[in-house]
Amino acid sequence: MFRHYLKSAWRQLFKEGHFTIFNLAGLSTGLACSLLIYLWAYDEFRFDHFHAQDGQLYQVMEHRPYEGTIRTSGETAPLLGEAIVRTMPEVSYAVPVTPPSWFGQMTIVAGKLPMKAPAIFAGKDYFNLFSYPLLQGHAQQVLADRQSVVISSRLAASLFPHVSNVLGKTIRWQIATEIRYATISGVFETMPAQSSVQADVVLPFEAFKALMNISGVLDNQNSFGPFFTYLLMKKGTDIPAFNKRLNAFIQEYNNGRQRQLFVRPYADNYLYSDYENGVLSGGRIKYVRLFSLIAAIILLIACINFMNLSTARATSNMKDIGIRKTIGARRHSIVWQYMTGAVLMSLLALLIATVLVVLLLPAFNHITGKQLTLSGSPHILLAFPLIALLTGLIAGSYPALYLSRFQPLSILKSKVHAATGALWLRKGLVVLQFTMSVVFIVAVLVVYQQIEYVQSQRAGYDKEHVIYFESEGKVPAHMSAFIASLKEIGGVGDAGAMVGNIIGGGPSIGIPWKTAQGETTLLFKPFLVSPTLLSTLGIPLKEGQGFSGNVAADSTKIILNETAVKVLGLTQPVGQRILWGSQYREVIGVAKDFHFESLHEAVKPVFFQADPLPSTIMVRLKAGETEQALADIRQFYQRYNPGFAFSYQFLDAAYQAQYVSEQRVAVLSRYFAGLAVLISCLGLSGLAAFSAEKRRKEIGIRKVLGATAGQLIHALSKDFLRSVIIAICLALPLAWYIMDKWLERFAYHVRVGVDTYLVAAVLMAGIALLAISIQTVRAALTNPTRSLRSE
Repeated sequence: MFRHYLKSAWRQLFKEGHFTIFNLAGLSTGLACSLLIYLWAYDEFRFDHFHAQDGQLYQVMEHRPYEGTIRTSGETAPLLGEAIVRTMPEVSYAVPVTPPSWFGQMTIVAGKLPMKAPAIFAGKDYFNLFSYPLLQGHAQQVLADRQSVVISSRLAASLFPHVSNVLGKTIRWQIATEIRYATISGVFETMPAQSSVQADVVLPFEAFKALMNISGVLDNQNSFGPFFTYLLMKKGTDIPAFNKRLNAFIQEYNNGRQRQLFVRPYADNYLYSDYENGVLSGGRIKYVRLFSLIAAIILLIACINFMNLSTARATSNMKDIGIRKTIGARRHSIVWQYMTGAVLMSLLALLIATVLVVLLLPAFNHITGKQLTLSGSPHILLAFPLIALLTGLIAGSYPALYLSRFQPLSILKSKVHAATGALWLRKGLVVLQFTMSVVFIVAVLVVYQQIEYVQSQRAGYDKEHVIYFESEGKVPAHMSAFIASLKEIGGVGDAGAMVGNIIGGGPSIGIPWKTAQGETTLLFKPFLVSPTLLSTLGIPLKEGQGFSGNVAADSTKIILNETAVKVLGLTQPVGQRILWGSQYREVIGVAKDFHFESLHEAVKPVFFQADPLPSTIMVRLKAGETEQALADIRQFYQRYNPGFAFSYQFLDAAYQAQYVSEQRVAVLSRYFAGLAVLISCLGLSGLAAFSAEKRRKEIGIRKVLGATAGQLIHALSKDFLRSVIIAICLALPLAWYIMDKWLERFAYHVRVGVDTYLVAAVLMAGIALLAISIQTVRAALTNPTRSLRSE
């Protein structure tokens, strides 16, 4: 029986070749889009789940009250892990780690060859927690010695001609003026692309503690910090009960300040990183859900095409159904016959879609920044046919149920006419298609406007023509002289330095402050800078003065931003003294607010402090002299710092990199909107072609009676255009609501005007009219004698 269904479905494909092309085009395009998004979403869900002990890996998190809300972060004290292991029997290992962003370009030297490599400092049990396979060395020993270092196979291949046995070789690493030697104790396999941590150098956390003079045990004075703490929990641990014990444990070290500790699965950090007022609010998972929804919508639009075209052509198949029912066929056999045809159509579309995926995957990888491949892995071999099968079942369900319900006597007497309900449903499906398409178009326009707004919005400092690079070699020990020499180069306007980068800022620190309600802790972003950094970046002072350049005098001075002044409630900030750490510091100036984070975030309180050992050098180039200035700086750098390559980045490029997710959304939304509109118009064009064919005799008679081509086009098009107009009316308020919610994610965003929605409406109406006109114009221009003769 199934073989018969298959043969019948195959013949039907060729019998109605014109409509088969319409259906295949829509289904294959929708499937290709869905398959690409599936590959991307699957890769996102795999992040950090490759560790062998994934179910036991947890990160310590902290809730802390801040300005009437609860701030949640993974920043913890450097000695917290040691205290947890001693106190909590549920924990097998606890590992402190420096944030990966701290040492993204550490200088590593083997022999005479200096290189830059991302590095972290980690506790001795790091390789007992995380599954980064050791090619050389043992997990229990590689980080046990303070003078050891573990490097990736990729870095080993770059540093040494032979990597089969590099254990015992010595390398040199440098942070600012600190230069240390370390013996290679292990080589680990390069971290996979699905790891949220990408480091080529792992140094013992004990070495960092020695560098920063961190010692002793956890107490009231050192229970805060900017480090990450990871735990390996024993199997069967009751996590909610453990969180209660952990929270009770930290209360001993709060020193009167309110905060709570809890743990969450390590792998959750990649997709679920955002908290609002102490409650998990999402993260990258929002984009996974968004694009998964888009894939489902585009596939649904393609399925609607199939449903509409199949039910519209029902009359041509009625007699076949009537005869089969007369000779004993039951309804379920008719249903399965049409379902088989739909699934066959979907599987053929899958073949075409797979070819499209292969062709489009390189471009898709470029847009998403992924390294996706179409391999023969089990999940692809299972998922692709399953998606196609589900698509076929959805697309064929309504036509099969609709066509199989008619009575054979009515069919054979030609008394079957399109039911009013079926007509309304078909029109409703067209309205649904175009409603979703209009929402896509509005989304593209709004996202584009927001990206343009972000790129044109003043950051509050001048980021144009500014380069930055890390200090290394002998530069850190002679920073003032180096910066002074840079300023003498002809194309250099100004130069300064700071610890870290102006974009993003470092970890927040708490400053105790007395208010009318009592003592509280306010969170500030500290910027440790050279005296000339503010002038280099063009950050204006609202009042007061900048740093003098005298290291001893400047060490007790700070400069606040306007937001910091508001948070502290100061009316005359200059001259005020603020306790930071164990020392009071005098406010000597107030800088105007500037955006050091993306426009997702409101401007936070900031203070600048002079630092004698800044690590990142920033140089403003004179406009119009960029190329020559860079060449002169490179030449000067190679003379000043022989053996070290001059590697720099532009500050404005780093600023735009904050919006890489939004830029990807903008690009992908354009393509997806185009696909949605294309598939919808394919269906509309197919329905118009069927309508013109069905009304062929009517068109011929109208032309004989004197109807013009314009009148015929209007008669054929008005019902379709009415559906499109209804769709536009429904889509615009829905699109406004969706995009308004999306814009709320930005602390600063564009105001979307009515013209945006009008443009979307006119664009959709014009495209739909064009799709309809291709068929109606051809029908209207047909010689009436041919139409009437064929009848």
